[in-house]
Amino acid sequence: MADSSASYIHMVQHLIEKCLIFDMTKDECIEALSKHAKIDPVITSTVWKELEKENKEFFEAYSRSQGKEDRMSEAETSEMIMKMITDNSSKDDPDN
Repeated sequence: MADSSASYIHMVQHLIEKCLIFDMTKDECIEALSKHAKIDPVITSTVWKELEKENKEFFEAYSRSQGKEDRMSEAETSEMIMKMITDNSSKDDPDN
């Protein structure tokens, strides 16, 4: 069970990192992963907080850079999250 839990947390971390690439806020990331990947918001929030602890300088700079006006639409967000999940699943599949 511990191995599958670690794998799940790693997947959530990977999806959060993808959200960061797309300049999503913490709340946008939590909402997107909950809606499109069915990940409990508490899990996403906890993993995000751990990433913040491990990468304090990055997240300080990241939060200062927030506020862009060129946010993705709901459809673009959905498409991006689904692609990330599909890509992640195929990488985890040893038959691929």
